[in-house]
Amino acid sequence: MVTALTRAALVAAGLLAAAPVYALAPREAGPLYEGPAPGSESWSEPRVVTVCGGSVQVFNTSQPRYELYLPDAGRATGAAVVMLPGGGLRVLGRGAGENAEIAAFLDHGVAVMLLEYRTRQMPAASLDGACRGTDPDAPPVRFPPMQIVNGNANPARGDATTNEVLRLSTADAQAAFAMLHRRAGELGLDPDRIGVIGTSAGGGVAFGAMLADAPAETKPDFFISIFGPSLQDVHVPDPAPPLFLVTESDHGPVTDGLLAVFSIWKAADRKVELHVYEVPNFSMTVDLWGPRLFDWMQERGITPANNGPDQ
Repeated sequence: MVTALTRAALVAAGLLAAAPVYALAPREAGPLYEGPAPGSESWSEPRVVTVCGGSVQVFNTSQPRYELYLPDAGRATGAAVVMLPGGGLRVLGRGAGENAEIAAFLDHGVAVMLLEYRTRQMPAASLDGACRGTDPDAPPVRFPPMQIVNGNANPARGDATTNEVLRLSTADAQAAFAMLHRRAGELGLDPDRIGVIGTSAGGGVAFGAMLADAPAETKPDFFISIFGPSLQDVHVPDPAPPLFLVTESDHGPVTDGLLAVFSIWKAADRKVELHVYEVPNFSMTVDLWGPRLFDWMQERGITPANNGPDQ
């Protein structure tokens, strides 16, 4: 089932940026499922990959893929994260920021499974010019106000297509957790320390997996959200994983949604930490929130004390 790919092949497949800041090579990479992904067998739009200023954008994912990164044996802690990138459930992005995050986790002895999950299908012709970049002189994006109910920050709650894509992408995340649990002994992982980090819409997918009424091996043991709010109503599951939430102060419903989740967890007397930074939206990198995150992981017993690149 697992196919080992060279870095050159990954670049050609559009999974790696053409010139990443970090020379990262996955231990392995391949399809998440042995056959067609269940539930999207009829999807027919071709997968489209664009490269925008060194970052890769992948559209129309119907067959999920993964890349597995393992830390050096002498640094490995047994902990792991499933990494869910963002893109509004329409596209998945990968660039220097994601590479830096992977490198930081590896430096702290944490394995990473980067998941390309299913996204909304769009006609390939409509994606011409999808890589337009941003105008550095443009004013900051202003997000319309939105009422957050039960921690749900989904701006398209009634959209059937969005809800179906969220359901399938959540199933992909659950399958990724199940794979890591199934192979924990082989990969040197502790099945009780397999968590998730979701960015933007990837955070919504992560919430979907955490909140699902599903077996424990398909759910995260700890939860990290980088400006990624829940896209569904939030309840506190039992057991409830510890949450580490990061967002910007002016990110509209994203900020409000994560504030609501923080309040829900606190009201239930569960472990949660929230950081709100007054920085431009989408500008946060692991250099900003990473030091506190890795301290938090040590404090929660996810990684051992005094574990890091300088220790």
